[in-house]
Amino acid sequence: MNEADRENPPGAVASPPRLLPKDAATLILIERLGGTPRVLMGKRGAGHAFMPDLYVFPGGRRDRGDHALPFATDLHPDVLSRLTGRSARPEAARRARGLALAAVRELREETGLVLAANVPHDRDAPPAAILGCLRYVARAITPPGNVRRFDTRFFLAFADEAGIAAGQMRDSEELSDLQWLDIERIFSLNMPDITRTILEHVRQQMKLDPSLPFGSAGPFYYARSGRFVRASI
Repeated sequence: MNEADRENPPGAVASPPRLLPKDAATLILIERLGGTPRVLMGKRGAGHAFMPDLYVFPGGRRDRGDHALPFATDLHPDVLSRLTGRSARPEAARRARGLALAAVRELREETGLVLAANVPHDRDAPPAAILGCLRYVARAITPPGNVRRFDTRFFLAFADEAGIAAGQMRDSEELSDLQWLDIERIFSLNMPDITRTILEHVRQQMKLDPSLPFGSAGPFYYARSGRFVRASI
């Protein structure tokens, strides 16, 4: 009997292939000038294989070329250090910036909002992203058994620091019903559990320090041996 026969003997149902998580990034955008902070969320379409009909933050998978996108300001040193795991290797920094640039790109594609120093005359050219306003607030890996798996880094920016006005957004094929929602009254919304958990973390951190310091630690959620684990980033 060969190795394949040992793993899947005659009559046995073959185990599904193990999915390795893909790098992804999402951006929690908060508008805080009107008193109570509001967070930007949109609804994923019913036809999506992953998280259909749920309200989420803008975001998605890191593309191969994201690390090469232009940026006008770099990540805060504390954010870059935490994203790289304090590694000094150049490839670790490239990957970290690629994740941040992916979050900014996804925000632009899904909502029309641009975190950029200036929009170039060529509408097809990517603007130079402002990374210096991004906080790194959480990380989560999709547990095994899902149709898609992502290793997602959750960034956060305040709209006033990023030069974004609340009325500039537009729906897209990825996200519809885009809304700025009261962060204190949002938890009855139909959203993934991990989104709810991280949003609650952000809400509590903002009560401790509304500025959300760049060096603040955040949660890292993943599954181990069928158990939900919370570590720290």
